[in-house]
Amino acid sequence: MCASSDRPIRLEAIPLAALAELAEGRQPLGLGGVCEEGAWPPALVAQRALRLLAEGGAERWCLPYAMLDARGVIVGGCGFKGEPCLGLVEIGYAVAPSRRGAGIATAAVGELLALALDGGARQVLAQINPDNAPSSRLAARLGFTRGEVLVDDEGEPLAQWLWPGAIDSVQDGGYP
Repeated sequence: MCASSDRPIRLEAIPLAALAELAEGRQPLGLGGVCEEGAWPPALVAQRALRLLAEGGAERWCLPYAMLDARGVIVGGCGFKGEPCLGLVEIGYAVAPSRRGAGIATAAVGELLALALDGGARQVLAQINPDNAPSSRLAARLGFTRGEVLVDDEGEPLAQWLWPGAIDSVQDGGYP
């Protein structure tokens, strides 16, 4: 669990039992609380996490995290897409449609940046569809730099947003 009382969310690793349910396309009952519709990560994320764990990956980098608000309601999911390679780690995140625009994703990504640095990563990558203006603004606000647009295996264009690891701002308790 990661968060201080002044932040709008806390992150909690999704337990393996819930991850297995998600991987099968079922919605887990939750982590002891209520879950907003559309807050759980998709089956593909859970399947990737289980595969990476089976391959010996560390839970810190492989398990997705549930975003919980101050009342303990699950409002989204986020995490790393595997262990860092040459100091670079990729992140992903999504917030339930009913809770978007409230700073939840910004807070969650800030927590992920702190976790990445604490785990030894030096750079963080977020691949964002150029049409996703809210996510692009979030990345820019947190100090990510936009790079080139690449097309993934499914034909989706993705801008490469790189965060250089501004250690002082995260370690001081603020966001970059």
